[in-house]
Amino acid sequence: MLTAIAILKALFEVAALALLGQGVLYLLAGTKREKNVFYQVLTAITRPLWRTARLLTPRRLILDQHIGFVAFLLTALGWYFCVLEKQSLCLDSLADPVCRPLLEQLAHRCAEGADPACRILERNGLPSRLTE
Repeated sequence: MLTAIAILKALFEVAALALLGQGVLYLLAGTKREKNVFYQVLTAITRPLWRTARLLTPRRLILDQHIGFVAFLLTALGWYFCVLEKQSLCLDSLADPVCRPLLEQLAHRCAEGADPACRILERNGLPSRLTE
């Protein structure tokens, strides 16, 4: 489950970067953007995001020209919830390789004397004082 959440989070990151790149090319390429190969590639990547945003938002409240921004916000929201879920799952199972950065951060905080970090390590069956 943790690996699936990490993959979904990475997909949200790629989607957000594609939307951002498309927005930048929209500004830089001007009216010739439709002939730009990179813009066409980014459009192909982001088309499902645009369609989903249009499907989820009422047409009379959100204009078509704002759908790109709505798609970006929905992507950011999905990424945020993936981060929360990953953090929650990692706090329950620090031994997973995906959680290695959190484990190192908790070990560092515990070494500095932060009791909550030490309690989380002990709850996961890890020594409260990990050697670096």
